[in-house]
Amino acid sequence: MIVILLYILVAILAPLLAPFDPVKQIRGKELAAPGDSFLVGTDQYGRDILSRLIFGSRISLIVALISVLVGGGLGILTGLLSGYRGGWIDSILMRIFDVILAYPALILSIAIVAVIGTGWINVAYALSIVYVPQFARIVRASVLTQKELEYVSAAASLGCTESRIMFRQILPNCIGPILVQSSLSFGHAVLAESSLSFLGLGTQPPMPSWGTMISEGQTFLRQAWWYPVFPGLALALLCISLNFLSDTIRDAFDPSRRSLKE
Repeated sequence: MIVILLYILVAILAPLLAPFDPVKQIRGKELAAPGDSFLVGTDQYGRDILSRLIFGSRISLIVALISVLVGGGLGILTGLLSGYRGGWIDSILMRIFDVILAYPALILSIAIVAVIGTGWINVAYALSIVYVPQFARIVRASVLTQKELEYVSAAASLGCTESRIMFRQILPNCIGPILVQSSLSFGHAVLAESSLSFLGLGTQPPMPSWGTMISEGQTFLRQAWWYPVFPGLALALLCISLNFLSDTIRDAFDPSRRSLKE
């Protein structure tokens, strides 16, 4: 959590922390090795890699945040409605989600971006579509269990409306799986944005992106190892931290797993 908070802080304070303009080309400093002036070196255009790493964190975190909020929000609503109401609503929604889940997440993201256009905001929209059925399935499964419990019957007998039962009674008891899925999806979104940028479908130059930097840096791996290595380390550290966070959240909301560890 500390590592993730540091990434967020760096992204927010990027204009203050970056030593150089991330798109400024410094003539004569192309592929300069890490040193006093450039702590992690420069790229083939003489741009400071550290500054581009700092500003690149903004793109990754913003894309992940938008995709999880939009996709998670729609998935929670549809999963809640599908699980509680059942019937034809459940059948139609689940069949639609089955079609979406039939495709690998990255392949579906590539297809959506190819249709709506490149750019980081379109990547966020594409990932939102991918995440809707994932959240919906998890919420639906929790709702199917919760709605059979006595507190739901008690709320209905007191005259509570269906919307109140769903949002005030059932949804708070589904928060554990939602938090776990959110942390997993956040890490996947960071990796997916970098993957799409690596393929040229995400963030477009000269805007800094970890995926784009890794893609461009692989050409200069032998003569400038620092170019692709540092963006790769930044991406790996964030994804590992998010995975650890999701495991911790899962353990906190699952007494059986906690007892096994004890």
